[in-house]
Amino acid sequence: MEILKVLSRLLDYPTEALYEHGIDIAEIIANDADLSESNKASLLAFVDQRFSDSLLDWQADYDGLFERGRSLSLLIYEHIHGESRDRGQAMVNLLEQYRAAGLDIGVRELPDYIPLFLEFVSTQGSENGKGWLEDIAPILALLQVRLEKRGSNYSAAFAALVALSEAAIDVQALREQVKDEKRDDTKKALDKVWEEEAVTFGGDAVNGGCPSQVNRPSETQRRDQDVPISFIDNSSAQAAEQAIRS
Repeated sequence: MEILKVLSRLLDYPTEALYEHGIDIAEIIANDADLSESNKASLLAFVDQRFSDSLLDWQADYDGLFERGRSLSLLIYEHIHGESRDRGQAMVNLLEQYRAAGLDIGVRELPDYIPLFLEFVSTQGSENGKGWLEDIAPILALLQVRLEKRGSNYSAAFAALVALSEAAIDVQALREQVKDEKRDDTKKALDKVWEEEAVTFGGDAVNGGCPSQVNRPSETQRRDQDVPISFIDNSSAQAAEQAIRS
């Protein structure tokens, strides 16, 4: 699904390279066969507003939403496992899935970073792609309603992802669930988190670091093509796995 590549870019940190292609992105959205008309309209309104603003304003808004607090984290397993040890193992398992599909990532983003995950899912064929999205649909829907509550049009991207997953999600129930949530991005809330955090020493790949620059698998490497798994450089794999476990 090509639209997943577009949504991956729109949910990643806005860059000058992205900013130059607003017209192209709008055209892809308008002509996409998988999106409903209502999802298209919401996404096109998002694109029109974001690409009309200055890039600096867009970047500042992005930082304010996704880089402060945990309720809008773009790391999938932070919503599932928090800071537990299970999170590290889940990321190792996801990295194995990427490798099995012939995809390799660098060292800037973690494997469960949603834009990176969407980049992977976009290579897996339509039916498999829906399956991968369905697996994380509850998280996507939760992010959608939290963004709606903050009045952010980034909610349009997550609403589109939930719709593409075709998962049976009671979005209205989630809206009721988050209605009384206290924001975790205020100065007081952030100070409290710092006070409660345990002091750790040394590297911590689970909480920060792995590039959204990826080498996408070719058409013949898709999971739905039933192709034997190809081997990759073992030293690179061991280094990446050690970085996550450390």
